[in-house]
Amino acid sequence: MENGPGYAGEKDEVLKRLRRVEGQVRGLQRMVEEDAYCIDVLTQVSAATKALQAVALSLLDDHLGHCVAHAAAEGGAVADEKIKEASAAIARLVRS
Repeated sequence: MENGPGYAGEKDEVLKRLRRVEGQVRGLQRMVEEDAYCIDVLTQVSAATKALQAVALSLLDDHLGHCVAHAAAEGGAVADEKIKEASAAIARLVRS
């Protein structure tokens, strides 16, 4: 997109959150290497999943507020395409 991604203003925050999730996943690897109790590993998998979902929802919110809003203002086929794209992204998130 010519104006940059919807998260451009929050790029540092998005990267910070993704690094935090990366650390959680590394912690999971360590837990498995150290033969941690299954339920403890599953609890941490759940926490990492929720953190990643929070990033996804934030990115979706930025996309709707920036990319889709601009396309809607433009109207026509561009707006229709962005709305379909956003709908498909929401469907993927709901199924995950």
